This record gives sequence, C-alpha cells and structure tokens, in this order.
Amino acid sequence: MKQSFNHFSVTNNKKITNPKSKEFKIFESKLNQVMMSLAKQITIDGEGASKFIEIDVSGAKNKKDAKQIAFSIANSQLFKTAVAGEDPNWGRVLMAIGKSNINTSVNKINLKLGNQYIFKNGNILKSYRESLASKYMKGCEIKFSVGLGMGKSNFKAYTCDLTHKYISINADYRN
Repeated sequence: MKQSFNHFSVTNNKKITNPKSKEFKIFESKLNQVMMSLAKQITIDGEGASKFIEIDVSGAKNKKDAKQIAFSIANSQLFKTAVAGEDPNWGRVLMAIGKSNINTSVNKINLKLGNQYIFKNGNILKSYRESLASKYMKGCEIKFSVGLGMGKSNFKAYTCDLTHKYISINADYRN
C-alpha cells in the first residue's frame, strides 16, 4: 500500500528497530554512501573550484590528531592555491602538518601524491619525479596521502582548490 505526500511515495516497509540487524546495517551503509556523495558534491561545487582534493591521514596516535592534521592541510590557503596552480609543492603539506600543533616527527612522515611516494621517513625519495607529480596535478581529482607513523588512527578530509575565479566571484560581484 502506497501513500503519496507532495510528490514523494512512501511504502509501508517493516520498521527497523534492531541496530544489530542485517537490515539496519544495510540501511546504515546506504545512508553513509548517500551522505558521503552529497558531501563530495558540495565540496566540488565550491565557488570557483576546479579540483577536488582528498587528504588521507593515517598512522596518527588518535582520531582527533588525524582529523586536526587533515583539516590543517585542507584549510591551508597556501596548499589550496598550490593545487590550483598545479604545483606539486609538497612542502606546503609538511608546513600544514607542522602548524596543526600535533606532535609529529618528520622522520616518520610518509607523503604520497596520487600513486607516487614523494617523501619517506624524513627524506625525499630518489625515485620521486617532479615531472610525474606535475602531470598528476593537472587532473581534476587530487589525492594526498600522509602517513604519520605514530599510531593506528586515520581520517579523510575533502576540500577544493582556491582559484583566481574564486577571488573574482567574491571580489567583483559589486561591479
């Protein structure tokens, strides 16, 4: 039996009351997928955005530290403008980790751009190729992975680049 409410159709489904049931787990998983999709869409719809950026922080002492570092990177204007300029300036990532006020050791940090490791245990890798990193930065989806080597907690943050178009949208609207 269906009831119609303002263009929405409601089916009389069995109410899920047990949070340990298979049905609840399926619903929870599907709801999380929808919410993550919406969050990513909101991110890339940012004013003037041209690139979707994922920052995956792992190996933190706890979830709070992983989240703080991920957001320190994601909210760094220097980092976001480097991405907009397609500059694989990995120093901006390390700077944002440092300004997060989380106790880390540069000698334990591993940094990866896309599938290419840049920095491992305090050193730039000899296998790192700036030309490959620059080519990768021309894409629309950019992923930085940061391994802290301090624990087992992780967190992913999503952001977009900070472009000239963003400045124009927010500075020229009154002209």
